Amino acid sequence: MAHTTVEPAHGPDAGPDAAPSKTPEAPTAAAPVPDAPVPDAPAPVASARRRPPLTLLLALAALALLLLAALAPGLLSSASPIETHPAEALTPPGAAHWFGTDQLGRDLFARVLHGARPSLLLGLGATVFAITGGTLLGLAAALGGRWADQVLMRLADVLLSLPPILLALLAVTVLGTGSLNVMLAIAIAFVPGYARIVRAETLVVRRSGYVEAAVGLGLPRPLLIVRHVLPNAVGPMLVLATVGFGTALIAAAGLSFLGLGPQPPSPEWGAMLSQGRRFLATAWWVGVFPGAAITATALVVNVLGRRAQARFTRRTDA
Repeated sequence: MAHTTVEPAHGPDAGPDAAPSKTPEAPTAAAPVPDAPVPDAPAPVASARRRPPLTLLLALAALALLLLAALAPGLLSSASPIETHPAEALTPPGAAHWFGTDQLGRDLFARVLHGARPSLLLGLGATVFAITGGTLLGLAAALGGRWADQVLMRLADVLLSLPPILLALLAVTVLGTGSLNVMLAIAIAFVPGYARIVRAETLVVRRSGYVEAAVGLGLPRPLLIVRHVLPNAVGPMLVLATVGFGTALIAAAGLSFLGLGPQPPSPEWGAMLSQGRRFLATAWWVGVFPGAAITATALVVNVLGRRAQARFTRRTDA
């Protein structure tokens, strides 16, 4: 008997068991993909982060004004800082005298401007002497052997146990009064701190690879110290010295306040503050403006020093 093949029904009358037909669908165009959102460019944020803070800009502007007052005070005021006018004694601040006059009729604005140079020189000279002495003692302690290290560091500990201003007073009592002796007295008070910093940095540098390589190549010891040890050991201390300058400035003003610094009629902020304390009840401006100059200068130097110290720390950690 002949076999016939029955094709499955694909029409509407097909049974429930009929397999559904799959008719090919016409290709459709791909739906357009919406553009991905473009993130905001971070350029403005980066530029905002690179912008110096306002405190740094103000500190730099104040430092420029201080340097101008120290180098060329005549550009800011034509009045004489030592010429007396008894008829205008204790004149309050006004258009004629911006900071008023003192008990001898001298223009306080001119005296504050001309007092910037000796005041800054006292702090700067004391810092330079302290760095020099601290560097020599620190290198001697780190490179001079065990006994030299023990003796010098115990001496530094004894000096560090004394308040710096008291140690400076003892030194200036022995050395005598005057600008140079005040610088040396303040330097003696700050030498132990710098010596310990140089000693610690020298011990680290001495064990570094490039120093050991230089020793292996037969580099003479004095040349090794000058070329490799000294620059790397003193570098961190120079950054810290910017902060110490403000402390030295205040210490110098304190000694001048006690009459141990530059003598009248030379204008100096500490001496002017000492003269003005007698008139705080009747003429406040005589002592307030020199004291404000000392405070502002120490604050400016401290801000710039902390900024330099932070940048140096980030650079060494990177």
